[in-house]
Amino acid sequence: MEPVRPNPDQLLLRLKNNELSSTGRGRLKIFFGFSPGVGKTFSMLQAGRVQQDKQVEVLVALVETHKRAETEALLQNLQILRRRRIKHRGIDLEEFDLDAALARHPQLILVDELAHTNAPGSRHAKRWQDIQELLQAGINVYTTLNVQHVESLNDVVSAITGVQVRETVPDSVLAEADEIALIDLPVNEFKNPRRGSSHSAISSG
Repeated sequence: MEPVRPNPDQLLLRLKNNELSSTGRGRLKIFFGFSPGVGKTFSMLQAGRVQQDKQVEVLVALVETHKRAETEALLQNLQILRRRRIKHRGIDLEEFDLDAALARHPQLILVDELAHTNAPGSRHAKRWQDIQELLQAGINVYTTLNVQHVESLNDVVSAITGVQVRETVPDSVLAEADEIALIDLPVNEFKNPRRGSSHSAISSG
């Protein structure tokens, strides 16, 4: 009896949808900018919609739109994960629900603000640690980061701006990224940043 050969179309679709590394670890793409407002979240949502159009299962775990209409419009027709409510010192806080995301186990998850510090009582102190757990579970992740939050550049940024940034991400997290998309505004867009952004991608392979 001849061995059953896998359907090549099914294999191609599986690879396209999962995009997992050979170790089964999810792939990490960081939308990286020099400052807030350059369009990282907007670009991340656009990229997520492109993947959904390719029949990839996309879940928006946490996105900060800052009430920008054009960014909020990109959330239409995307699955959105309900945030976890935490009460801390009498204040109601909303955080990324890591356990719910792991239970859903989408092919691609969008999680804004990689450097965010989680509320007390969360499993991990930092959002980048949440994302590490998602990757280990084989879930692909899109996330955003500003240059001032890179640990090794923190002192340089502080010296230039006079502002000490407390939330940082270890350089090792960036080194493990499969792709870093550099998001920047063309010079003539600074007066109207919501018109769009430009970006280039750096891939680790």
